Amino acid sequence: MTLDNEVQVKYPSQPPPISDGKNPHVMIVGAGLAGLLLGILLDKAGIPYQIYERAKEVKPLGGVMSLNAGIFPALEQLGLYEELEKVSLPAEAFNIYYSDMSIISKLSTKLGHVVGYNNATFSRPDFYNILLAKIPPEKIHFSKKVLSLEQNKEGVMIRCADGTTYHGDILVGADGAYSGVRQALYKRLAKYGKLPPTDANELNKGFICMVGTTKPLDPAKYPGIDGECSNTNQIIGKKSNYCWSAFSVPGNRICWNAILQLSTVKEASELKFKNSEWGSETSDAMIQAVRDFRIPFGSHTLGDLIDATPRETISRVFLEDKLFETWNQGRTVLIGDACHKLLPSAGVGAVTSMQDAVVLANCLYEMKGLTPDDIDAALSEFKTERFVKVKAQFEASKMNAKVIYGQSLFERMLRTIVFNWLPTSVHVKGGYKGVEFRPQASFLPQVPVRGTGPVLPQKPSQRYQNEQAELKGEEQQTPVAV
Repeated sequence: MTLDNEVQVKYPSQPPPISDGKNPHVMIVGAGLAGLLLGILLDKAGIPYQIYERAKEVKPLGGVMSLNAGIFPALEQLGLYEELEKVSLPAEAFNIYYSDMSIISKLSTKLGHVVGYNNATFSRPDFYNILLAKIPPEKIHFSKKVLSLEQNKEGVMIRCADGTTYHGDILVGADGAYSGVRQALYKRLAKYGKLPPTDANELNKGFICMVGTTKPLDPAKYPGIDGECSNTNQIIGKKSNYCWSAFSVPGNRICWNAILQLSTVKEASELKFKNSEWGSETSDAMIQAVRDFRIPFGSHTLGDLIDATPRETISRVFLEDKLFETWNQGRTVLIGDACHKLLPSAGVGAVTSMQDAVVLANCLYEMKGLTPDDIDAALSEFKTERFVKVKAQFEASKMNAKVIYGQSLFERMLRTIVFNWLPTSVHVKGGYKGVEFRPQASFLPQVPVRGTGPVLPQKPSQRYQNEQAELKGEEQQTPVAV
C-alpha cells in the first residue's frame, strides 16, 4: 500500500467539513506570525480555514522585531501597514559598538527613496496582537498539539495530544522550528525511504539568546529613547563570547537581547533545555553574566534594562538555523520556521515566513480544482517559487551572524573588512537587494511599486481578472433606479 493511501483511523474522528467543490478547506497548525497572516489572507480569498495552536493561550513574549519592504506591500493590501506604523518606529541607522562603547560603525539604513519604505522596528507582541485581532475567535483552537497526520486521496487528518482529530483538504505546518507537522510528515516519509538524509539532521545551534522588552522608561534618564526614529544599537563584547543589542520602540521602551556564542557542539548539547521555541525559561545564570554590560543609553547597563522588564516576559532561546529540503508531500505543506529556520542577524526571518504565507495563499487561490493532482501542483508551485529566494536569505543570515555576532579570529577580521574597508555604496546596494521580491496577494487590488529601486515582477492572477470582469459586467447590467 502506498504512502498516500495508507490511512488507519484508531481514534474517533470529527466529520470532514462540507466542501463547496471550489475552495479547499485549509487546516493551519501554528498561530505564529506566518500562520495568522495566512489565515487573514485566506479569509480575503474566500477560502475556509481553521487554526490549531499547541499552546494553552496566547502569551506573546517580548523582544524586538524588524520588518522591511519585502512584506509591506502585502500588509498595505490588508490594511495592516497603517496599524504597524502606529506601533513601530522607522529605523534609519544601525550603530555598532565594542563593549567599551567605542564605535565600530554607524550604518545608514535610510533607503526610503530607493526602497519606498523605511524598515520598521517594534516590540514583537505589539505586531502579533494586531494580527491576532483579525482572526475570528471561532477559527482558532488552543491546546492542539499535533502528534500525527494521515492523508489519502480523500483528505488529510491530524490527531492531537488531547485525542481530538480534525479533517481538511490541505494541511499547513506553520508551527515553528520544532514543527509537529514536520515531524509527523517526516516520520512517514522516512518509513518509506522517501526522506532526504539531511532532513533527518537536527537544527544547527550556534547561539543562545535572551530577550525582553522594558516597561516605559524616563527619557530624562535614558536619552535617545523618545526620538522619532528607532535608536538601534548592536554591541560586541571584547574578549567575550557575548554580544548584545538595545533598540528603542514606541512608548519609551527598549527591546534588548544578549547573545552567547556556543563554542563547541558539546557545549550546545549541555545547555539545551526542553523548550527550544520562544518561551519563558529560568535564566538567572545568564542574567548575572550580562548585568554589567554597557549600553549606549546614558550610563546604564543591560542589568538596568533587565530590571525594568517584567520577568515573566524574559525569554531564553537557541538561535538555530537550517534549510530543509522537503517542504511538501501530498496534501501537506510547511511554511516559515517549519521548513527554513534563519538566524535573526539579517532581520529577515519574519519577513521570509510572512512571504511564504502570501505566496502560498496565491497558489491556493489559483488552484484549478480539489483533486490530489490539483493540490500537489499548487503546493509544489509554492516550493518552486520560494526555495531559491529563501536559500539566498538563509546564506545571507549566516554571513551576517559571523559579522555581528561572531567572536572567532576569522569573524573579527571579517567584521573589520566589512565595516572599515567596504565602500558605502556596497552597503546601500545590499540594503535594497534583499527587498526586490515583494509578493502581493494576487486576489486583491495591487499596491503600486514604491521607490526607485528594482522590484521583481509578479505574475497577475487570471482568476482574479476574470472575477473582476464578471463583477463589472454584473454591475453594468444592473438597472439604476431613477
